[in-house]
This record gives sequence, C-alpha cells and structure tokens, in this order.
Amino acid sequence: MGIPGSGLAKGLAVTLRTMTRKSHTAQYPDVQPELPPRTRGVIGLFEENCTVCMLCARECPDWCIYIDSHKETVPPAAPGGRERSRNVLDRFAIDFALCMYCGICIEVCPFDALFWSPEFEYAEEDIRDLTHERDKLRDWMWTVPAPPALDPRAEEPKEIGAARKAADKLVAAEATAAAEAAQAEAERASDAGDGPNGTNEPNGPNASDGPNASDGPNASDGTDASDRTDGSDGNGAAT
Repeated sequence: MGIPGSGLAKGLAVTLRTMTRKSHTAQYPDVQPELPPRTRGVIGLFEENCTVCMLCARECPDWCIYIDSHKETVPPAAPGGRERSRNVLDRFAIDFALCMYCGICIEVCPFDALFWSPEFEYAEEDIRDLTHERDKLRDWMWTVPAPPALDPRAEEPKEIGAARKAADKLVAAEATAAAEAAQAEAERASDAGDGPNGTNEPNGPNASDGPNASDGPNASDGTDASDRTDGSDGNGAAT
C-alpha cells in the first residue's frame, strides 16, 4: 500500500519541472513547420500512370475515391494486327472530407499513380470544395518530395523524369504555336506589301509607258522637233 498523497506529489513534481523550463511557441503561419518527408498531408495523382484498374477505389475503406472512365479502340500498330481496347480516365476525384489518410490506396496502386504530399493547407469554407478533382490532384504532384536516392550515382526517379518530359513537351508545343503564329503574321504583312500601292506594279498609272512616257506628245519626236512645219525649212525660215 502506497503512502497517501504520493500520486498528488508526483503530479505536482511534474508541474514544477515544467514550470522551470522555457516554453517554445511555433510561430505558425508566419513560420512554416519543418515536416518529415513522409508526412501524410494530401494525395497527388500522376495521371499518366493510371490505368483505371479501380483497385484504389475498391480497397478504400471510406469509399471516398470516385473514378469514371470509358473504353476506346486503338488501331493495330502493324498492318494485319488486331485492334486493342483501352480504358480512358474521365474522372478521378478524392473526397478529403471522408478520407482518413490510411494510405491504402497508395499502397495497393500497382502502377505508382498515387503519392503522398506533405502539403496540409487546403482547408475550405465549403465542405463540397474538399472533393479534389483530377486537375487539382495533378497539381499536388508538384509538391511531392523526391524519393531519396539509394546511391549517389542512382538514376533520376522515373516519376520526376516523366513529369519533366511532359512539361518539356508542353513548352515545345507552345513555342511551335508561337513560331507558326509569327510566320503567319509575317506572310500577311508580306502580302499586304505587294498590294495596289506596292512596288511590284509595272502597269500602274505611274508606270514608264504611261501618257507621260518618252513617246508621248511632249516627247523629243513631237511637234517641237527640228523637222516641225515651222522649222528652218518652213515659211519662217530665212530665204
């Protein structure tokens, strides 16, 4: 049997020890917390890896993943081959108002299409806005930390390489579109320069063969020539 009041004394001792320590206050949101890389904040979707296998939606204990898709027929790659059908993703949404952040969907995905992001600042005033569609889930992929390299000479993670290739293709497509637009504008400007007031109009009113040309009435062989009627051999000549 313990001494009466020993529990109270132990509690007061803990209180006294805590009172003598300097308190530490996290200055959030002015100072962001340093979270570990495996923090379960929000789920990002890498759409290119998704094959619409539905494993994540079937294994989710909260049924908070919504997936819609349709089938498309792919022509054969070689002549004489068979057509193939593939699933095309139409909708991928996660309701974070229901999600309990268990991570089962990420673990069961056989094609590495879902990843944890440490971002946690996505509170909404309307609960319906906590349902993130695939475009927003795709944006979370840019906040997913890179996996640690197993070796200093290890290759770049395939997720980062694929995301970089997709971004490079988008930049190249935008550059090509801008170059084509500039070329079309230059062609329109060139066509405008060859119009009625252009320099390539030899038969215009000011051309060299017009009425003011050298063979006109004021030309050197006209009435003022040396052989006109009132010349030196005419009536006005000295006889």
